[in-house]
Amino acid sequence: MVWNGVKGLILGSIVTFPAGAETRHAYLEQVDGTRVEIAEIRFDGPTYEIVMADGVFSDHFLSMRPFKCLTSDQKHWCHLPYPYEIKRDISADLTDLEYDFLFVWKGATEYGINLWNGVYYQLTEGESGYVGTMHELNLDPLGVPPEQGDLRPINRADMDPADPDSHWLPRLVIE
Repeated sequence: MVWNGVKGLILGSIVTFPAGAETRHAYLEQVDGTRVEIAEIRFDGPTYEIVMADGVFSDHFLSMRPFKCLTSDQKHWCHLPYPYEIKRDISADLTDLEYDFLFVWKGATEYGINLWNGVYYQLTEGESGYVGTMHELNLDPLGVPPEQGDLRPINRADMDPADPDSHWLPRLVIE
C-alpha cells in the first residue's frame, strides 16, 4: 500500500477511511532533535491505521525471527510489532498507540536480539500531536499470549524511565 508516496506495511485492520480522516506522521527523534520518519498514521475519529515506512528500515533475521530495524554505527533500533489483539482505538487512552510502537535495541555488533532491551514510548498529548518518552522494560513476557480478554498485558510498574542521553532514539513524536 502507498499513501502520499510512503510505501509500507499496514498494521491496522481498517482499510478505507472517509474523506474526513486525519493523517499524521510518526518520528523517532535523537537527543539533538534529528528525526527519522517511521510511519504514517491515519486517524478516523478515535480509531487509526498505521503504515510503517519501509524505506528507513532494513531487514534483519535476529534470534530466529525477522525484524525491521533502524541502524546506526552504535545501535540498532528494531520494531517489535505487538503480536496479539489490539483495538487501535484511542478514545479512552493512548495505550493502543503505544503498543504499536514497541522497539527493542541492540548493539550494532551484537548477534541476536535480547527482549530485555525493550523500548516503550509512553505518550502524552502535546501542542501539535503526541510526544512519547522512552521507558525501558523487559518484553520477554510477550512471548506468551496474555489471558483471553487481557488486551493490555504490559505492566507500567515494570517500566523504568530511560536516560535520554544514553540512547540513540529517546523520543517518539506524532504530528
